[in-house]
Amino acid sequence: MNVVKTKIPEVIIFEPTVFGDERGFFFESFNQKAFFEAANLDIHFVQDNHSKSAKNVLRGLHYQIEQAQGKLVRVTHGEVFDVAVDLRISSATFGQWEGTRLSAENKRQMWIPAGFAHGFLVLSDFAEFLYKTTDFYAPQFECCLKWDDPTIGIEWPLQGTPILSAKDSQGLSLQAASKFA
Repeated sequence: MNVVKTKIPEVIIFEPTVFGDERGFFFESFNQKAFFEAANLDIHFVQDNHSKSAKNVLRGLHYQIEQAQGKLVRVTHGEVFDVAVDLRISSATFGQWEGTRLSAENKRQMWIPAGFAHGFLVLSDFAEFLYKTTDFYAPQFECCLKWDDPTIGIEWPLQGTPILSAKDSQGLSLQAASKFA
């Protein structure tokens, strides 16, 4: 497994070793020991989520202010542009974002620690997205950061207007949003 460091040290991209031939392929999609060594954290996942979204759907930027979730995310069909935004006010990278393309083809995964908002834009006709979380979903603590806040300046690879849920279209600016210590 190749570990790719990003400009935000806690956000990590994993590129698995894929064994393939004319029959298909095999790779480890998660290995606790390798993850612990790469992230230097003893993480335990408690919930797996699976979503399917159409082209130009933008989900996020979501986070839970209590019961904060770390997420290990990947795509099993299609392609997305995946984004993490640092919401830890004590961090040197507060308000900064990291983005990468995740696809069924490249099999990359991104680790988004607790204390970050997360979102993605579907680039293919549709995408199936999987994520492991370190805490349970708690809708009473869910927050949404505005996807196009100019203060953050995410460079989404948009083709037209994104398709947003009602909740996502009402996300808060970085200045108004709840943050982590």
